[in-house]
Amino acid sequence: MIQFQFIVAFLMISLGIYAFLAKRNLLKLILALDIIDSGIHLLLISLGYRMELNELPTAPIYTGYETLKSPMVGPLPQALVLTSIVIGVCVLSLAVALTINAYRHYGTLDVRALRRLRG
Repeated sequence: MIQFQFIVAFLMISLGIYAFLAKRNLLKLILALDIIDSGIHLLLISLGYRMELNELPTAPIYTGYETLKSPMVGPLPQALVLTSIVIGVCVLSLAVALTINAYRHYGTLDVRALRRLRG
């Protein structure tokens, strides 16, 4: 049975890809990349969550022998997503800084106009 979070993740990724291909404003392109990034984060976290025997899984923290008996959420996807969030924020801030610099220098945020100015 497909769960709701997978559908939302694929819709976010699809919406981000559509906006990235259809829009021409640099800020909208950056926002589309951020939507794709968030959709991938949701997908990875959803893949790491597992249900066993209708029990709610616990955090992947080993405190004693009794926690080894209960199902646990996979810690690897959480660590990967946490690292990806930090890298994504750095890339997003760099992209916004470059966009601000391009607007100050050329006076436009339209990708087509910036391509014409290149030559």
